[in-house]
Amino acid sequence: MTREAPVQDVDENRLEVGKPKGWAAGIPGVAVSLARSVEQMGTGRTVKALRLLNQREGFDCPGCAWPEPREVDGEKRKLAEFCENGAKAVAEEATKRRVDRGFFAQHPIEDLRAKTDYWLGQQGRITEPFVLREGATHYEPISWDDAFELVAGELKALTDPNEAIFYTSGRTSNEAAFLYQLLVRSFGTNNLPDCSNMCHESSGAALSATTGVGKGSVSLADIHRADLIVVVGQNPGTNHPRMLSALEEAKGNGAKIIAVNPLPEAGLMRFKNPQNVRGVVGKGTPLADEFAQIRLGGDLALFQAVGHLLLTWDEEAPGTIVDRDFVERVTDGFDDYAKHLREIDWTEVETATGLPREQIERVARMIASSERTIYCWAMGLTQHKHAVPTISEIANLALVRGMIGKPGAGLCPVRGHSNVQGDRTMGIWEKMPQSFMDALAGEFGIDVPREHGFDTVDAIRAMRDGRGKVFFAVGGNFASATPDTEATEKALESCSLTVHVSTKLNRSHVVHGRTALVLPTLGRTERDVQASGEQFVTVEDSMSQVHTSRGRLKPASEHLLSEVAIVCRLGETLFGAGHAVPWRTFETDYDLIRDRISRVVPGCQDYNRRVREPDGFVLPHAPRDSREFTGTANGKGNFTVSELEYPAVPQGRLLLQTMRSHDQYNTTIYGLSDRYRGIENARRVVLVNPADITALGLTDGALVDLVSEWRDGDRRAPAFRVVAYPTAPGCAAAYFPEANALVPLDSVAEKSNTPVSKAIVVRLEPQA
Repeated sequence: MTREAPVQDVDENRLEVGKPKGWAAGIPGVAVSLARSVEQMGTGRTVKALRLLNQREGFDCPGCAWPEPREVDGEKRKLAEFCENGAKAVAEEATKRRVDRGFFAQHPIEDLRAKTDYWLGQQGRITEPFVLREGATHYEPISWDDAFELVAGELKALTDPNEAIFYTSGRTSNEAAFLYQLLVRSFGTNNLPDCSNMCHESSGAALSATTGVGKGSVSLADIHRADLIVVVGQNPGTNHPRMLSALEEAKGNGAKIIAVNPLPEAGLMRFKNPQNVRGVVGKGTPLADEFAQIRLGGDLALFQAVGHLLLTWDEEAPGTIVDRDFVERVTDGFDDYAKHLREIDWTEVETATGLPREQIERVARMIASSERTIYCWAMGLTQHKHAVPTISEIANLALVRGMIGKPGAGLCPVRGHSNVQGDRTMGIWEKMPQSFMDALAGEFGIDVPREHGFDTVDAIRAMRDGRGKVFFAVGGNFASATPDTEATEKALESCSLTVHVSTKLNRSHVVHGRTALVLPTLGRTERDVQASGEQFVTVEDSMSQVHTSRGRLKPASEHLLSEVAIVCRLGETLFGAGHAVPWRTFETDYDLIRDRISRVVPGCQDYNRRVREPDGFVLPHAPRDSREFTGTANGKGNFTVSELEYPAVPQGRLLLQTMRSHDQYNTTIYGLSDRYRGIENARRVVLVNPADITALGLTDGALVDLVSEWRDGDRRAPAFRVVAYPTAPGCAAAYFPEANALVPLDSVAEKSNTPVSKAIVVRLEPQA
């Protein structure tokens, strides 16, 4: 295994705590990007990779799904169209470090289980297929043919196709995702859980019911021309740093920004854009005009209070705030909505939100006076018990003001992972509509199962209960991404076979079934050459733009297969050469896959031609394109009525949210520097308001166990350091995956079944 520098595991005793930053990016962001890239890739590989990142002739960032500027909107891409965390993502994938035969011979599985997620991820790229046989102590090499025979044999031995579970991460290309769901449905199940189940499933549920489309309704150009941008439950400085450039441009065009968050996030306070003089030698650009430091779970109360004020002011001056023409012409349910919000308990609103009425009125006035408003949100909204009603309440505000299908206005759920939205478009969902199933069956002449399958939470329950016996994952790190760590690990360990298609080592490879396979695949950055020549793949960004991605770097090993090739070879092994789906042909030429996509997936007609346009094409969205709500049952934009609810926290307890460090992306941990929050060299920390530390009889720096309380008992995450931090009173925060152990499997959002990772009732128990 090649190493540029020794990789040490985390020593939590090296924790350093400094003052949180009041701004994001700047020269430090550039310096860190280059240092990490050179350390992992070397100088030459760094220059080549970063030059191609998010460029038309290059590859899409394997990190977030933020869109690139489009020529059709009169916008141009920058020479450096990437952020610090995008550069880190590329460095992680294009690293020179290797996990090879020697590595697995040196490290027995029990030793690997004792390592942290950070250490595992830093070991490098997996070079060939490996198998951990039942009772073995080490992973050992296996040929590709034998690996596929092993998987096919286990699947054929099942008594029911629904005993197999097929997971997917957001990084999978459209072509691989389409073939993967085709393989799964050809096998006879809809068990297609994916990472969307744990992030924006609540957004999809809310938007499908209110607007008829479970996706956002804005473009990047809309962000730039908005009058007001409301950013809720989101930390773009860490999770979507390129969004800061868009917010800066909007500010330059006169927009105002409202930030709603329990934590003061540096990126929403001030942005030092390293690509302009003001960001390098100046003070940067102040972003948030109003920071509403809301209590966890208080967003539903906030938006109902804002709705109440808008309706009250419109009654005082009819027609000045409510877009009556829009409401009466294309929406339904307004009268019930208005009746519900006519009276409101301001004491309860202030208790739920922690915000004074005066600030809520300021927020409402800004919304009332804006002619072009965009609402952006992320996990801070979607991972609550009442997430779907909360997002529906945001949709209510947009409908009241006619802010859908209008330039510079709309709804913007910011997806967290590159192509997670594309995977869903391609059919990665356990309950795809019957129209999609009919088209799939008609195109390929196969029997398509119609019974809904397992989502992520239900998949864990099925494996736990012995109803799920084979687990197959394309991408991702299931063991670390999911809730209730102990329950999830026991569920995986109960399987007869676990299979992971991966680029790098992660926790899921060492929490395994009786037999385990690791199948190494090409990364987004690497050349993909098949029988017909060099291939490209396609992805969909957070704003429904579908475009190409073409890897340009030499693969990490000659033994790697593309995700498409892995799915195709498994399909041929499982079903035989005479199957209705021409698996071998699809592997040779990805254009043939896209031809089939064009005939099955709505909005993808003439796919091969349109995706070759300079910026690809945008999928249709009726509310955005024509202010028509054809996707809802009644053909209208629907107002919804929701009862006010928010988390109840017993005396002596805190409400905890899980979050990312600045030095990680999802479960991939790049390093140990959360510099915007002033946390260095450690991850087992819990951020607590100083007043709460005093009230709980603790001290800053105390070592505590975090104990979550749920109806089926307590869950414990040991040895966290208390860090005094300006969180909202009564609220705390800790990093995932370390804090995932505290999230009960059955604590889920209503309607979306998303784990409630942002409202965990905990007590802090001092260690002796």
